[in-house]
Amino acid sequence: MNSDTLPHILRFIGFFLIQVLVLQNIEFNIGILQYFHPMIYPLFIIMLPIKTPVSLSMLWAFLLGLCIDYFSSSFGMHAGAAVFVAYCRGFILNFMEPRGGYNVAHSPNAKRYSTRWFFQFCAVLLALHHLFFFILQYFAPIYALEIILNTLGSLLVSFLLVVFFQFIFDPQE
Repeated sequence: MNSDTLPHILRFIGFFLIQVLVLQNIEFNIGILQYFHPMIYPLFIIMLPIKTPVSLSMLWAFLLGLCIDYFSSSFGMHAGAAVFVAYCRGFILNFMEPRGGYNVAHSPNAKRYSTRWFFQFCAVLLALHHLFFFILQYFAPIYALEIILNTLGSLLVSFLLVVFFQFIFDPQE
């Protein structure tokens, strides 16, 4: 096994376990809190090294999403949203490229690039993930308000968790 792969496998397992064992079991059913669905597993995709080919990112994302779908009975919605984010990641990286460019061997994180850049990068990808996920979940224009409220509520709580977990699972490569 390549020594560069081990941290990603451990991160994969860590995000999977946190999502399935902790966050899947948190339910907010009171008022506006019903729109909060914390999802931190997209951070795994966000933190893959910049040099990771899109096809490999999509494979990692599919496997992670499929594992989460299996334990949450969501019938491929997590896998679909994760693959969508892995596909969009390269475009967002190109669009948000800093002046000095990227060191393609590194993972995007707040220490290597500015905290502001990293949080904007995370917010964009999380918003895309959540929007795609809830569009798949409701899958009808009549539920547009539900899609928007779930996306915004989940984005808020997920972003706060991602900020916290990014510092725990910070890649040191």
